[in-house]
Amino acid sequence: MMGFGGFGYGGGYGMGILGWVFQILILIGVVYLVVYLVRSMTRRDNSDHSSRTAKEIAAERYARGEITEEEYRKIRDSL
Repeated sequence: MMGFGGFGYGGGYGMGILGWVFQILILIGVVYLVVYLVRSMTRRDNSDHSSRTAKEIAAERYARGEITEEEYRKIRDSL
């Protein structure tokens, strides 16, 4: 027999205590990576939109062809 119920030294986990430490570090790394990815996907960057006025947004939409000239003038006049 090799000790520890036939699993050798370290209870069958290869490197004993170092193996456990390594596994815990890998688990912490995976959890950190998952949290980072979820936070980066759900984060909304509104910094560009908050500094523009409604007239600037309407002008940009008109320039891109999203609204007609009549709609643009109506928006501009109401502001």
